[in-house]
Amino acid sequence: MMPTRKPGPSVKDPELYEEIRDDGASKEKAARIANQAAKTSRSSVGRKGGESGSYEDWKLDDLKERAREIGVEGRSKMNKGELIKALRNH
Repeated sequence: MMPTRKPGPSVKDPELYEEIRDDGASKEKAARIANQAAKTSRSSVGRKGGESGSYEDWKLDDLKERAREIGVEGRSKMNKGELIKALRNH
């Protein structure tokens, strides 16, 4: 039996938070989506973003810059594959 994860007190929609975490999203991403849904309505908050180019098509410097923007730790020592994985899981 898996232990129940309790989100912090700042999460406004714990049920949606748990659903999103179960789908594999990070704590930060799940909290962002759950809180946005609590502000509006669940139906108006998308579960996934829009279309963008594949990270595989990005240059290494661009991946590192994006990782810096979102605060990925250890990005300067990562190779392209590791950066892509970190960006997708952040």
